Parts: sequence; structure tokens; C-alpha cells
Amino acid sequence: MTLARFAAHPEQTRGRKVVEPESPTRNVFQRDRDRIIHSTAFRRLEYKTQVFVNHEGDLFRTRLTHSIEVAQLTRGIARTLGLHEDLAEAIALAHDLGHTPFGHAGQDALNHCMRDYGGFEHNLQSLRVVDVLENRYASFDGLNLSFEVREGILKHCSRKNAERLGDVGERFLRKESPSLEAQITNFADEIAYNNHDVDDGLRSGLITIQQLSGIQLFAENMAEVKRLYGEIEEKRLIHETIRRMINVLVVDLCEQSQQAIARLNPVSIDDVRKSPVYLVGFSKAIADKNLELKQFLLKHLYRHYKVNRMSAKAGRIIEELFTAFMQSPSLLPDEHQQAARQDQARAVADYIAGMTDRYAIREHRRLFAVEESW
Repeated sequence: MTLARFAAHPEQTRGRKVVEPESPTRNVFQRDRDRIIHSTAFRRLEYKTQVFVNHEGDLFRTRLTHSIEVAQLTRGIARTLGLHEDLAEAIALAHDLGHTPFGHAGQDALNHCMRDYGGFEHNLQSLRVVDVLENRYASFDGLNLSFEVREGILKHCSRKNAERLGDVGERFLRKESPSLEAQITNFADEIAYNNHDVDDGLRSGLITIQQLSGIQLFAENMAEVKRLYGEIEEKRLIHETIRRMINVLVVDLCEQSQQAIARLNPVSIDDVRKSPVYLVGFSKAIADKNLELKQFLLKHLYRHYKVNRMSAKAGRIIEELFTAFMQSPSLLPDEHQQAARQDQARAVADYIAGMTDRYAIREHRRLFAVEESW
């Protein structure tokens, strides 16, 4: 692997909270990636929703498939820019570990429940998962990941939270940037999320090709597919269009980022971090097209009345679970009861956030449906 001088170099890592012997076969970022893949939180992503609740269809994307897709895009971009692929992949695979069941509806509901207890944000929860909540190792809590992966997981942070997070919070206080590996993961996440939601939205029938024909990024690439292949079946038309949309975004991101990096001419990762603005980004023209797509999805997919109905149900499940456990912490499983003695609200939030969609639905039934057994 040929790394650019401004990439993250594993031998120059800022290290782990708990010092460990080095592996003879894997660099520090490879070990971090492997720990993430083997974590309980990562496995649970298979049954956490992206847009559609898990039981609504087997072909819709989950948080797990989304994370894998983000990792695939991230590695390709990292290779093009001369960045460390293992670090970028580790950040991508970990970025959604703290997500609640039921997607953003679940996060919003849990944040509302936690409004008097410090709030809830899945980005911070992902860091909490790898720092505290995974309890697999004898020598430490969490996964004891390297600073560079933890830095990348923390995409955004308020000043108040940054002040209590120590090393990974410092850049928010200094108004600095994360590594380029972290920056490209943020954009790969957005590219994957938007374009694959188009795919799932079309498959569900909640949005149509006719509606998307008014969106420039979709329309231009669909026209190219039709020019090359004529009238083809709709499934192939959609796939060929979306893969071209992704390619347009990725190519533009790489080209624009290479130009920004060349202008700054960083000689090390520290030069990247000192930049007050991201070096990774789209051109103005592509950013505008991407924004148009995002606004379309917000209006026509995420706020579709059928999605709203499921989101309302999800919100009630989260809120009723939270209220029940706060009123009677004895209803919590034993290990969470122990944590609740230290900080009840946070322990309840940790328990709920760790649930899959179907587990949250079953737990709600156990508590509130008379005919259900424990």
C-alpha cells in the first residue's frame, strides 16, 4: 500500500486508551476493523432499519448493508487519494454502531425522552459503544480502538460534549478538521445513503421514476442509460441509472478533493487537521445536484405518509419503553439494572439504543400486551 504523506500512517498512531502489545501480522487499523466486525453492536445492524422497518421487506437495506456499502465506497476513494484503506474502512463500518432501532424516527424519539438527561445523538452513541458498552475483553471496556478510528466516528459534536470527551473532542474546540480518511467516510455515507434510498424508494413504490425524472442528477444519468441501451426493463434501468449517479458523485469528489489537497499541499496528517475547512468535497455544480436529490427524498420519501405512519408507531414504542423503564427500573434485564444504579436515564437509553427493530417491538409487547409471556 503506497500512502500519501498526508495520510494516516499506522506507525504514527496516537494510540489506544489502554496500551496493548502490537500484532505481528496486522497494523493497528486492521485490528480496529476486525474488532468492529466481531462486535455485538455490528451484528445487530442486520436488524436495524435504514428507512423501512425491518419486517416490511427482505430486500430493503438495513444498517448493516448500508455500512458495508459505505465501506466499499470509502475504500475505493481512499485508494484513489492515497489514503489508508484499513482506517477508512474501519470508520465506515463503525459509523452507525450507535443507531437506535427504527432509524431517525427512533433517534428523534429517544432524544426527546432524554431531553432532561443530556439528550441522545447516534453519533455520540457510536463512540460510546466502542469506548464503553462493548464488554468482550478482559483488560478494558469497549473495543479500545485507536484514536484515529474514534476521531473518525465522531462526525459532529457540540462544544459542551466536546469538552467532556477529551482527546477526540479537542478538534471541535480548536475548530480543526479530522483526518482525510474520516472526511471521505462522511461523504461516502451520504452518497450511499441518498442513492440507495432512491433504489429502496422505487422498489417500495413510494416514489416513482416519473417523479425522479425532474431531478437533474437522476434525469441526466437515466438519459445516458437510454441512449446506450434503448428501452430496457425497468429494473435494469433503475440499477444502471443509480450506479452512474454514484459514479458521477465519487469521481467528482475525488477530483475536487485532489485539487483542494494540492492547493494546501499538506506534508502530514497534522497539516490536514489544522485546516479549518474540509479538503474533501464536491464541486459547486455537483453539490447543487446532490442537494436537489436530498431535498426530493426528504419531501417525497422520508415524509411520505406511509413512512410517517411507521415513524409515529416507532416513536410511541420508544417513548413507552423509556417511560416504563424509568418508572420501574426493575423491569430492565439484570445487567442494565446494575448500570441504572449509576445513571438510570443513560442506562435506559443504552438499552433501548442497542435494540434491533424486531427486539424493540417484542419487548414492547412483553411489557404492554397482556397475552404475551416474558
